[in-house]
Amino acid sequence: MQKFYLEYSLEKKLREILPLIQERIMHKTTWMGVSAYKHPYDFWVYQEIIYEQHPDFIIEVGNAKGGTLLALAHLCDIIGKGQVIGIDINHKLIAEKVRKHPRIILLEGDACEIFEKVKEIINGFSNILVIEDSSHTYENTLRILRTYSSLIPAGGSFIVEDSICHHGLDVGPYPGPYEAVETFLSENPDFEADREKESFIITWNPKGYLRKKK
Repeated sequence: MQKFYLEYSLEKKLREILPLIQERIMHKTTWMGVSAYKHPYDFWVYQEIIYEQHPDFIIEVGNAKGGTLLALAHLCDIIGKGQVIGIDINHKLIAEKVRKHPRIILLEGDACEIFEKVKEIINGFSNILVIEDSSHTYENTLRILRTYSSLIPAGGSFIVEDSICHHGLDVGPYPGPYEAVETFLSENPDFEADREKESFIITWNPKGYLRKKK
């Protein structure tokens, strides 16, 4: 198998490099041994957002095996604050070490249908960060944006993942998250795409770092 080391890849176009990174993310990327389908550039930005915002709750919609939930909980451990709510239709693949972490709360079901239950858990806390990483269809992403955006405080963030679908990688639904973000922003002038969060250039979330204006 050909190795794409940096010094041999400098002449390649970005469109040739992105699928190679996607392959690594989908098949080899882990957090403390648990699969985490996340580009490390993006997760570094998540760390910056979490340190700046110090959220009371982080809600991740779409959890797969739970690697990102565990990583988010570890960041909360570091700052000494916060709980992580993981929402998915089915949590049968979640690793045991994720289930055991005291900051992680797992909820099964359609994210929009169990929204009232989520609000009961939050119980009046207002400093909320939401990460949408579920089916990536246009309709579902827009439903979650419309529903969960009400939890975001002024200056807070709502991250929509994998807007790279058909905007960098020919994968996933079309229309998808990118188009859902554009529709949501056209409806909600209180939110904007914080494109400064994309300053590593390579991101799996183009236009997906949404910020509620102060």
